[in-house]
Amino acid sequence: MEKLRFPIGHFEPILTPSSEERQSFINQIPNISITLRSLLKDLTPNQLQTPYRLNGWTIQQIVHHLADNDMNAYLRFKRALTEEEPLADSYREDLWAELSDYKNVPIETSLLLLEILHSRFLILLNGLNPDDFNRRLRTQVLGKITIDTALQRFVWHNQHHISQIKSLIVSKCW
Repeated sequence: MEKLRFPIGHFEPILTPSSEERQSFINQIPNISITLRSLLKDLTPNQLQTPYRLNGWTIQQIVHHLADNDMNAYLRFKRALTEEEPLADSYREDLWAELSDYKNVPIETSLLLLEILHSRFLILLNGLNPDDFNRRLRTQVLGKITIDTALQRFVWHNQHHISQIKSLIVSKCW
């Protein structure tokens, strides 16, 4: 069950990434929506309603969750850049996944949202100076973290859910 929930393992940050490592994380952001589109392009509506594991989210719920999570992350980054160690708001992602938009909004809406949001996020990240990545925010899950760590977590989170979708597609031979 653990391998199904965390196919790429648990998040482990690089505490002092080099500028090359940091840029590598930033450079992965455009591939998130490209990879999602490629994975999802041939899936049927019924397949999108398939949970990636027993009692897990459906593919459609995962896609909408990624859009919601990335919007929240973008706002957390902006707050960390403009406030002193702001507390990053949490949200009940489990309950959000049960709301009507997760069930009734086409995934294309969230894919477009991710593409637009990521293009703007890239401009923000590429405009930062190295010291900006040391700014901090506070989270309920991770405690105080730097923007560097938040960036790595952002990329990991997307790859984590993409891997869940890939695992389901492979296991079902879709």
